[in-house]
Amino acid sequence: MSFHLQLMSFWGIVAMVAHFAGAFVAALAASVLVTRRARYGVAGDAVAASLLATVAWCLVASAAAPSSTLAALAEALRNLAYIFALYRLFECDGRHTNVGPVRPVIASLAFVGFLECAMLVMQLRMGITAPANPVVFQFDILLRLLLSIGGLVLVHNLYVGSANETRRALRWPAGALALMWGFDLNFYTIAYLIEHWPEELGSMRGPLAAAFGVLLALGAGERRDKLRFKPSRAVTFQSVSLLLIGAYLVAMVAIAQWIAYSGGNFARLLQFGFVIATTTFAIVVLPSQKLRGWLRVTLHKHLFQHRYDYRAEWLRFTQTMGRVGEFEHPLEERVVQAIADITDSPAGFLLTPNEAGELELAARWQWSTAEIPATALGADGIAFLERHGFIVDLEDVRAGKDHQGEKAIVPQWLRDETRAWAVVPLVHYERLVGAVVLARPPHGRKLDWEDFDLLRVVAQQLASYLAEHAGQRALAEAGRFDDFNRRIAFVMHDIKNLASQFSLLAHNAERHAENPAFRADMLVTLRNSADKLNALIARLSRYGTGAIEQIGEVRADLIAQAVAEQFHDGHAVVASATKECTISANAETLEQVLVHLVQNAIDASPPEAPVFIGVSSDGIYGQIEVLDSGSGMSPEFVRTRLFRPFVSSKPGGFGIGAYEARELVRAMNGRLDVKSREGLGSRFVIRLPVHAATDLIQNIGKNGQKVA
Repeated sequence: MSFHLQLMSFWGIVAMVAHFAGAFVAALAASVLVTRRARYGVAGDAVAASLLATVAWCLVASAAAPSSTLAALAEALRNLAYIFALYRLFECDGRHTNVGPVRPVIASLAFVGFLECAMLVMQLRMGITAPANPVVFQFDILLRLLLSIGGLVLVHNLYVGSANETRRALRWPAGALALMWGFDLNFYTIAYLIEHWPEELGSMRGPLAAAFGVLLALGAGERRDKLRFKPSRAVTFQSVSLLLIGAYLVAMVAIAQWIAYSGGNFARLLQFGFVIATTTFAIVVLPSQKLRGWLRVTLHKHLFQHRYDYRAEWLRFTQTMGRVGEFEHPLEERVVQAIADITDSPAGFLLTPNEAGELELAARWQWSTAEIPATALGADGIAFLERHGFIVDLEDVRAGKDHQGEKAIVPQWLRDETRAWAVVPLVHYERLVGAVVLARPPHGRKLDWEDFDLLRVVAQQLASYLAEHAGQRALAEAGRFDDFNRRIAFVMHDIKNLASQFSLLAHNAERHAENPAFRADMLVTLRNSADKLNALIARLSRYGTGAIEQIGEVRADLIAQAVAEQFHDGHAVVASATKECTISANAETLEQVLVHLVQNAIDASPPEAPVFIGVSSDGIYGQIEVLDSGSGMSPEFVRTRLFRPFVSSKPGGFGIGAYEARELVRAMNGRLDVKSREGLGSRFVIRLPVHAATDLIQNIGKNGQKVA
């Protein structure tokens, strides 16, 4: 019992200090408001009077107990001042004369206020204290609840029904009155239910009075129209999350109490089952990305003028693209992530144009399951995206909608990929440098104009990054080519001298050698060496020019078998599924390319895994395939490193073999393609024109048509 009295004494001291502090702050605000009360127009004097009444109530509550009859009388007078101030605020835009329901409500509230004052005066004269008399206490609380409810109704009508030009001025006194009466409504509801004065909550009424005064003082300031409370999206989201968690806990406690009162003998069992059910719900549902996505979309839609916080989005975009380091993602992956973060997309991939004018996979970001063909989008799709810069909503395409002709260019594989949500083109100076395909967010929604505007701006910036990256890479490659050419010039000079010496030696041996047998062997050896050196010189001389001499009729199947036989003493190379195929090519050059590809396949394969060579034809082109089941290559390696000169994965390699093989095939009017999967192997395909169709292909090429 003594502990309870000490606790009550403690909260009494807290209430006294809190109300005194509230009176002090409210008095300072009143000193500011009194000199600027004209800012509230005809209601200025009434608003100032309501603030002075608040100061007086706080002083009385601090001097006496907040639950005393004298403090209650001061509070009743304060409420009458609030009601009068409300009526005068209605006069600011003339609504006191044309809003019929307002006057009866104000009159009724004034009557309730005067009735409460009369009751309190009688209690003082008769020496009756409300807490000691339950009937008087309950009736007194009911009157205060009526005042609070009626006051909140009037505040709502004051603000909602005001004109736009006066709403900015009215929001400050309306907010202050709503704060005070809103707290009083909850405070007196609790007091009515528990049938005694809640001193812990009562001590908070002093700081609320201080906040009331500050709001009124701000409303009288010179910059009141520019002052706005603008919480960030992160703060709003976290605050609403906390409110939802609090509501969940309150509901759980309330239901548990109801079970305890109504469960009878099974109360404990029902409580135990309820705890398990609610805990399971909290663990399974609350952390859901879909739920969080829905909550974020809902808050942005209803609480903010714009969906995006552009400053935060730009800072995040800059941070994503500006990261550098050994362990950071490549630029292409960061491009996908930068766009995906804007729309809360969980994954995406980047498509970039290849040298054949088609879009192919360049990078994936958290989307390893997407099956993307070698040619992801054809030349028609590139032309459409370049011409319109149109962000394709794939949900609309699947629904049969066609806004600007995008339905015709979206391939079937992209429609079948159910996670695919949107295609964002990256256009730089009217040239498409890439396209990002975004996955559907956890909480699916419809793309709107704000999404399109922001994505277009970000896409233009990302396109400039990719174009700059490609330009820097081309400059670096050109510099290395220049260094390579300077080195080769010296090598060619030395080889020419050596070839001349060999030729002179052979010439002298023909004239002076005395032993015919020796002379014959020497001549054969020297002539072979000279021929090889001259062939090397010729090859180095035309390196990089793309010129191939003597393109004619060549049996591709025989070349494949000859290359396979060259490796019969080493790694197993099998010429399987070879069909007779005559193509237009240079035999020595084709053999050189095949030897290089087979050797690369052997280097990438385990000793027991054979390498296969196949030859086929589709009537227009002959195909020579080199297939292995080795370590394979990633899409990023194939795109950025495989055919780049001076880049080698082999220790001591010069790094021009794959590049030279592709250039030699191109010089023979062909094409070298590669498909590879890490851990599964690689497949190189050489496509060269069938000899019988060479004239047809050349005629079609002159007419500007493309042969697949």
